[in-house]
Amino acid sequence: MQNTGEIEMCRTDGEPRLPATPWGCLPPRMRVLFITGRHRTGSWLAEAFATDNASDVVLNEALGITEGLARLRDELYDAVLVSHEIGGLDALEVVDAIRAGTSEAQPIIILGDQSEQEMATVSFESGADAYICVNTTTTRTLIWQVARAVERHALIAENRRLQQSQRHRLQLEHDEASRMLKQQRAMILDLTELRSTGAAATALESPRVPDISPRPVLPDPLTSHYRELLRAYVIMGSGNLADEMDRLAELFALAMITPQQAMLLHLHVLEEMINGLGSRSARHVMNRADMLILEVMVHLTEQYRMRYLHRVHPPRQLTLPGFEAA
Repeated sequence: MQNTGEIEMCRTDGEPRLPATPWGCLPPRMRVLFITGRHRTGSWLAEAFATDNASDVVLNEALGITEGLARLRDELYDAVLVSHEIGGLDALEVVDAIRAGTSEAQPIIILGDQSEQEMATVSFESGADAYICVNTTTTRTLIWQVARAVERHALIAENRRLQQSQRHRLQLEHDEASRMLKQQRAMILDLTELRSTGAAATALESPRVPDISPRPVLPDPLTSHYRELLRAYVIMGSGNLADEMDRLAELFALAMITPQQAMLLHLHVLEEMINGLGSRSARHVMNRADMLILEVMVHLTEQYRMRYLHRVHPPRQLTLPGFEAA
């Protein structure tokens, strides 16, 4: 193995185990385990690393699979180098044993005398990160290969943590949405019971009691219409749906739908939508849905107010000028 001249690189001072190094730069220090067979010792590799100061590579040697696995169980290493020896240590078997015997993925690079064209594919298929022919590579190239393998596994681990965090956040959002829906439904039921109790008390004092029996189930076309309105509102917001709000409030008023019924319809449709989100975020849907039901209630209240004023002050036919006396 040859040594190369100095190259410009990024280095930071820090801890023995891979401090925070910018992506694409050599870490200042790496702790590497070299698993060898009886045909080749690791002294040559230690001497090669010692002649290149691009990165401080601390090399520990283990003889055979058994000792190598024991070292990996007891100590932490940034990467593992495995010697592939024809008629001796089979690096592919070592890689299989490491992958099966350790819980965390370990950067593994195979070193051998055979050409990379001959061994690279089978090395990748066995789970190694790279194969390097020791007769044609340089010390600096090997250091960079080790650093890139370490960086790749760090990126994979970081991506896995981000995915787990994302799944956890989405699950929390869905749980929070479910709790809010249950609380809103309980609030409506409490208002209904309170209304029923008040009406029963009024019945003891007055023979005429307003009808407080539950309304029949809302028709399917109205439910479907509200479902489509909610979907459009989640996507577009309220800017282009003002006319739809007026028409919906008018339909509710014509059907004599109470605010409690409108709220229960909203919760029913919203719960269907939340359950259909799957792995997508529920926060945006909940926020838009809260805005929608608020706007629906405002329009519905205005419809009932207009109908009340029309009943209290009904329109009357005005007489033509000159016919007042008649």
